[in-house]
Amino acid sequence: MKKTTTLLLALCAMLVTVPLHAQSLTAFERNVTEHTLDNGLRIIVVKRDVAPVATFMTFVNVGGVDEPIGQSGIAHIFEHMAFKGSTRIGTNNWEAEKVLLEEIDATYSRWLREVRSPNPNQERADSLLARFKELEEEAKQYVVNNEFSTIIDSQGGVGLNAGTSADYTVYFYALPQNKAELWFSLEAERFKDPVLREFYVEKDVVFEERRMRTDSNPIGRLIEEFVAVAFTAHPYRDALVGWPSDIEAVTMADAKAFYERFYVPSNMFIVVVGDVDPAQMVQYAETYFGDIPATDPAPLMLVEEPPQRGERRFTIDDPSQPLMIMGYKGVGSTHPDAMALDLLASVLFDGRSSRMNRRLVDDEKLALAVQGFTGYPGERYTNLFTMFAVPNQGIELEDLEAAIQEELDKVKSEGVTAEELSRVVTARRASVLRQLGNNDGIGFLLAQAQGARGDWRTVFTDLERMQQITTEDLLRVANQYLVTSQRTVGYVRNVSTASN
Repeated sequence: MKKTTTLLLALCAMLVTVPLHAQSLTAFERNVTEHTLDNGLRIIVVKRDVAPVATFMTFVNVGGVDEPIGQSGIAHIFEHMAFKGSTRIGTNNWEAEKVLLEEIDATYSRWLREVRSPNPNQERADSLLARFKELEEEAKQYVVNNEFSTIIDSQGGVGLNAGTSADYTVYFYALPQNKAELWFSLEAERFKDPVLREFYVEKDVVFEERRMRTDSNPIGRLIEEFVAVAFTAHPYRDALVGWPSDIEAVTMADAKAFYERFYVPSNMFIVVVGDVDPAQMVQYAETYFGDIPATDPAPLMLVEEPPQRGERRFTIDDPSQPLMIMGYKGVGSTHPDAMALDLLASVLFDGRSSRMNRRLVDDEKLALAVQGFTGYPGERYTNLFTMFAVPNQGIELEDLEAAIQEELDKVKSEGVTAEELSRVVTARRASVLRQLGNNDGIGFLLAQAQGARGDWRTVFTDLERMQQITTEDLLRVANQYLVTSQRTVGYVRNVSTASN
């Protein structure tokens, strides 16, 4: 999983509800141990003795929003590099490899300066590129491929993966309970002593991800254009996978500098969920992470999106199925209105019985699919109340948009019913409780809550707050936020029918 929260996944996600017994925060807290190291790194341990395994996560408060201008995609690129090992893991001769890696990066930087200069010398550029390729080939002899993952696999580890979002990066896998110390030793090593070997090979992998998810995918192209148009200043506007020229330009030195700024103890925390001894986990954290020096805090993202001055529209001419996307500026996850907006989106879009699905898909056959949600492209800052629809054959995009707008106007004038609100609250509660039934689900819920809202307890307090949201709250936020001046609308028109 190279991105934990993508719109492509959200478009096909379905909320399944099952009856589950509630678990109170008080009861859950009895099994939670929290500890903060002197250097600022925090560990949260949830003891759960259902099976002799544990899920381990390292959460870093860094994502696409934190990337320097001209380095979009660097958070994702570094995530790839965190699997490449250290000066001890992944190499058979670090001293020789180190010399080559330094020369590789210097040669690439010189080539980049040449080809990006106003008057490039093609002969010199070709010579530098040839030398760069020679060095890369030479460096392969020192690489022990996939040694990091091989160690984990050999010890019974499963689910080794990571994901980068607009707001954060998370690394995770599960191990047998008696291998917990192995996790701490390996995790500490890869974040204390990362080696960016095969850096340019991985950049090719990132380019391929971009090609598959965006360049060769009409939904991906629509999404990329949508956020770029919707945001003026905020870095949510930039492609999480990276703009092509930025991916090409980033160097090992850039990635190392990014790591040094953001992968600091006070910007990271660990979550362990499973059949483990909490006191022992804390001791492992002290032993393996405690010697990381305390540093200055990671830089804060200080950009605020300016007020939108009016509706924004764009059209993409594309040889694909027509598509439409619409979004209204919303609020970050800590804003008092965030929950009401989220529940409003659920009333309108979640499940077959939702308003939009009943009218657009079932009754009037205007759409093949329709979906909507808040919190895109990220949750932490001002984001978008987003709606996506695929028109049925023969249906004009304008007619589909008009029908969606009619439903939005209706909810703004008449509100929602108590029954509709109760349905989505029950479904949301069941979804959370279901995730609390397994180690991975608990880990992700707690990590995301801790990262986005600063306290894992909001997983439980949000369940309580949902019960206090009223139909009047949904009516108010609908009228406050779903206004034309804050709207961005995008169409994909099939090129065979697009007007000139």
